[in-house]
Amino acid sequence: MATFALALSPGPDNIFVLIQSITNGRKFGLTVVAGLMTGCLVHTTLLAFGISAVIKNNPTIFTLIKIFGAVYLVYLAISVYRGGNSISIETENKQVKSISSLFRQGFIMNVLNPKVTIFFLAFFPGFLFSDSISTIIQFYVLGLLFIMISSIVFSGIALLSGSISTFLTGNKKTGFVLKWVQITVFLGIAIFLFFG
Repeated sequence: MATFALALSPGPDNIFVLIQSITNGRKFGLTVVAGLMTGCLVHTTLLAFGISAVIKNNPTIFTLIKIFGAVYLVYLAISVYRGGNSISIETENKQVKSISSLFRQGFIMNVLNPKVTIFFLAFFPGFLFSDSISTIIQFYVLGLLFIMISSIVFSGIALLSGSISTFLTGNKKTGFVLKWVQITVFLGIAIFLFFG
């Protein structure tokens, strides 16, 4: 549910998918989605092997990581609160790119974005669900769930790009509502991490 709400909230990734779908067609938007989600798999792998070692060697550090995660999510909520309510969709003068270049751009956008790494570090540890299953496996389960849900939402954005664009530009309150959904989700997960 948290991933669904986050994927639905307006951010650089889903806005980029929307713009490419409007400008070049749905197939191009879906290509960007594939690139972005492949990048998420890289972040999941780094997190699984890195944080699993921390958990195994020092539970205290893992607790500190969870606290850091909660604080970071509160910071994100404050950042969203301070931002505007409008959603900007500018498609004029966008250069048409090939499918391979859009996949590569989506992948690189995701992999080289340190905010994604930090977000995964803040988000995933609080959702580990078993004391008996390897933490590496648990992180991959969580990562694949994140990728699957985000793919469904992002693909929906690509396929319904025309209708979504019309809706966003025609309804001034949409940005306000989505802004507060995002704030609520960030704060809700932060509380869950802090007290969980």
